[in-house]
Amino acid sequence: MNLDTTIAANIRVADEKASYDAACKRLLSEKIILAWIMKSCLEEYRDCDVDEIAVKYIEGTPQVGEVAVALDESNRTSIIQGTGNEDTSLTEGTITYDIRFHATAPVSGELIRLIINIEAQNDFYPGYPLIKRGIYYCSRMISAQYGTEFTNSHYENIKKVYSIWICMNPPKSRENSITRYYIAEENLAGSVKERKADYDLMAAVMICLGKEGNSGTDLLKLLNVLLSTETGSQDKCQILEEDFHIRMTLALESEVSLMCNLSKGVEEKGIEKGRQEGIIAMVSALKELQIADSIILNKIQEKFHLAEETAKMYL
Repeated sequence: MNLDTTIAANIRVADEKASYDAACKRLLSEKIILAWIMKSCLEEYRDCDVDEIAVKYIEGTPQVGEVAVALDESNRTSIIQGTGNEDTSLTEGTITYDIRFHATAPVSGELIRLIINIEAQNDFYPGYPLIKRGIYYCSRMISAQYGTEFTNSHYENIKKVYSIWICMNPPKSRENSITRYYIAEENLAGSVKERKADYDLMAAVMICLGKEGNSGTDLLKLLNVLLSTETGSQDKCQILEEDFHIRMTLALESEVSLMCNLSKGVEEKGIEKGRQEGIIAMVSALKELQIADSIILNKIQEKFHLAEETAKMYL
């Protein structure tokens, strides 16, 4: 019974966490939110207005990881339209991007295409350097262009890619920072100048959130408010509308509300899971000391404020 109780608690927390993560991704995939990210992190959009970026330069509807499209020979054209966010290779395996979309950018009067991936990351230390994963995603987005953006030896048609990572729980030293990693030209001998567009083909950006009061840029302030687990949905909507001039449509407002409710549920279920694990650990320790069940029952009732019928489930 103890094992069943723990498994049930784990499943409930996992379900809530998955729903919360999906809500975060949907919220981040709103064009106006993506436009803020693009203006602040991508040099191509520095001089553009966020509304202009959202309306004019983001192509199609950004896709989130929960709606994956396999990259096979029957639907490879979907990559050009920005409708697929799963990248499959026979030799390299399958990866699914959180949010993937295409955008055009104004450069000297002409439009160029960018392929942009946005990732929401809760764990800054998942067992490997996160920036390496970002660079790997960039590499995959470039190699996946063969057969869609370019064929044979037409490498001149390769489109620039960005992998942007929003880290919600970074270490203290990384809080409220935005860092870009890119390819740069360096002359080791002589003095030559290659056209920047021919080598500036990928960049990974790490956006690390932190305390709202210490945010250094408008984007950090926006994301800290948007993804806060402490600010209520009504306050969030008011701040987004008044401070960032984001029109709160019914759909956007409902997504904000849903995410706030889910974050509260995750927190509450996490607390409940920890409480249940504490009860189980205490019962196990007392049983090892060969304490009578009746005494154990009284102890866990008293310590955890349990009704008798509930307490009996842990014996």
